Amino acid sequence: MQETPQEYRQRILNNLAGKDPRKVQGASAARLAKLIRGVSPKRLARKPAPGKWCVNEILAHLSETEIVVGWRMRAIVGAPGTSIQAYDQDAWAAAGNYAARDAKKSLAFFRAAREANLDWLGRLRPEQWEHYGIHSERGQESIEMTVNMIAGHDLNHIRQVEAALAAGKKGR
Repeated sequence: MQETPQEYRQRILNNLAGKDPRKVQGASAARLAKLIRGVSPKRLARKPAPGKWCVNEILAHLSETEIVVGWRMRAIVGAPGTSIQAYDQDAWAAAGNYAARDAKKSLAFFRAAREANLDWLGRLRPEQWEHYGIHSERGQESIEMTVNMIAGHDLNHIRQVEAALAAGKKGR
């Protein structure tokens, strides 16, 4: 059974468990770098199970998600109440050939985009955190909610990278 957009939101937010979302976001690139340090390209490209993303795909997804979220937040602050279009992450992964992407290059891009987005967030006025857009699947989402969602999203994918690498060790 596929989860609803509201179930997805709750699952992702549950990953935070009281953690500071900007601290989580600020630490994500370093955590991912530590996880993939010294891992062979072959292992980074190995799918942990049928239908599951390999590490290359996860890191490519994170890098492109950072572009999307950066644009969404800027659109919201620039035009509160704006429509925010959802996208099919699996279609993007297939069209962008995420499996063939270099994990280290994706991580470098992710790190640079994340740093830019966190710097931008640090300059927002308090009232701007309440500005919101209307997500096509999840409804109203403020900048604050978006930041929480992205932090939870990071933690979700960090766990997936850990699991993919653990599965790769078993399958040597």
